[in-house]
Amino acid sequence: AYFEDADGDIWRALSFIADTDSLETVQHTQEAKQTGWALAHFHGLVSDLPPALLHDTLPGFHIAPDYLRNYQQVAHTTAIPNDPLNAYCTAAIAQYQHWADDLETAKHTGELKLRVIHGDPKLNNFLFAKTSGRIISLIDLDTVKPGLVHYDIGDCLRSCCHNSDDDSFNLSLCRAVLKSYLAEAKHFFTAADYQYLYPAIRLIPFELGLRFYTDYLQGNRYFKVTEPLQNLHRAAAQLRLCASINAQETAIKALIAELGA
Repeated sequence: AYFEDADGDIWRALSFIADTDSLETVQHTQEAKQTGWALAHFHGLVSDLPPALLHDTLPGFHIAPDYLRNYQQVAHTTAIPNDPLNAYCTAAIAQYQHWADDLETAKHTGELKLRVIHGDPKLNNFLFAKTSGRIISLIDLDTVKPGLVHYDIGDCLRSCCHNSDDDSFNLSLCRAVLKSYLAEAKHFFTAADYQYLYPAIRLIPFELGLRFYTDYLQGNRYFKVTEPLQNLHRAAAQLRLCASINAQETAIKALIAELGA
């Protein structure tokens, strides 16, 4: 259904889901468990739908090597300010840029296959019932498209496990999300899917930090900002999250091995 407003603009009409809340941050472990379960349940429901039947709603989305190439072109032709935050971002991107090819290489070699994905499973796109605390809907479905479920998993974990106070990665919340996700996803998850979980967890915040920083260098053309340095600060936060994930690599990989056993 559609609605045409007084200006002639067309809006898609959606069913209102009453007595629900969306969250900006995870406050309790149970919320993290519910989020992991709900994402896997969504992936399971669409696991037998051929991805080729779907239009690619966001061509190029999550193709990290392309984002990296774009950044390199912009950085080469832009006078980057000489200050500590810009220096941090450029150094972090240089340190982590070898991550960019991980998922795309696995996709092109056939290790990871295209599936139907949500495309934007950040925490506030899950609706929690006010009475029970259970997730009853995953919204914002205009981003559903063919892709790797690892894009969704990495983005969900980035959203749920990012401690904004110090940009650290919360390993206990990661355990809660992944344990629930993998318990629900066992019927469609492969050995290769497990193998690429850690690369996905570290790649998605790197990719987002890269996009924020490139947009900052280009004058904030894509992401909406309320002040000129907002995308720079957003980029630094995501790259600090990458540093936290990188520092916990052994623990995160051990967690994945434990849950996949």
